[in-house]
Amino acid sequence: MSMTEHSLLGLSAAGFHRIAYTLWGGRGPSETTAQTTAQTIVCVHGLARNGRDFDVLAGFLAAHGARVACPDVVGRGGSDWLPSGALYGYPQYLADMTALIARLGVDEVEWVGTSMGGLIGLMLAAQPKSPIRRLVLNDVGPFIPKAALERIGGYVGSDPAFDKLAEVESWLRRTYAGFGALTDAQWRHLAECSVRRRPDGRLGINYDPAIGDAFKGEGSIQDVDLWAVYDRVTCPVMVLRGAGSDLLPRETAEEMTRRGPKARLVEISDAAHAPGLMDGDSIAEISRFLVH
Repeated sequence: MSMTEHSLLGLSAAGFHRIAYTLWGGRGPSETTAQTTAQTIVCVHGLARNGRDFDVLAGFLAAHGARVACPDVVGRGGSDWLPSGALYGYPQYLADMTALIARLGVDEVEWVGTSMGGLIGLMLAAQPKSPIRRLVLNDVGPFIPKAALERIGGYVGSDPAFDKLAEVESWLRRTYAGFGALTDAQWRHLAECSVRRRPDGRLGINYDPAIGDAFKGEGSIQDVDLWAVYDRVTCPVMVLRGAGSDLLPRETAEEMTRRGPKARLVEISDAAHAPGLMDGDSIAEISRFLVH
């Protein structure tokens, strides 16, 4: 199934910025009426990642009849960087993803979100008249422990430099070991889709280090409690949890099955935070939940 690259403009307090996204299963943002009425799935990545993390999942879903859009959230991947770290935050991400849904030309979407991407989907799904029809939360929930955020803050915002792609791959394997049992080819693919050329000519990770500013400063990291948001969600929800996850405690995941939308819970045994969604079992679970 072919993948095409597109972009749209988002608006922040500093002006317009480009939001890159890949599209699977469609010819572009201006398809025929028949195409735009096809099922549309939006897949949104984690805090310091990019939309190419979903290549395997998106290709599978597209092969089964869906149109799948995988954006690079502003400051990541092929999207623009904002002029100040203070401009990054969920209000901006919600506005940008709303613009993406409008560009896709549909009234309803299914949503797959990993970590940060799941929180964006959760916040959108909790709104009145939300366009989100079904929601998959990949290793994230309405309560996030401070300790997990401190771990993430230990690497997000760093700007490592590498001389070779193999060094990038090694860094990714260490930093994102929680993705689970990825193949060598999958790790190499992630490395190829995670690099940028730094001003000094060396290789760097393709995100704006300023996205880590929110983790800096005394008292900036605290437990996150979004239960009131979760309880307002009315669409069907499936939660994937890495068995070794520190960001989605088991007790939180189990509570999500009992309140609010009463999510369906699936645990991924060989992953922590967050399952890479490249294995057959994860893809099959998501496909059964979303594809109609």
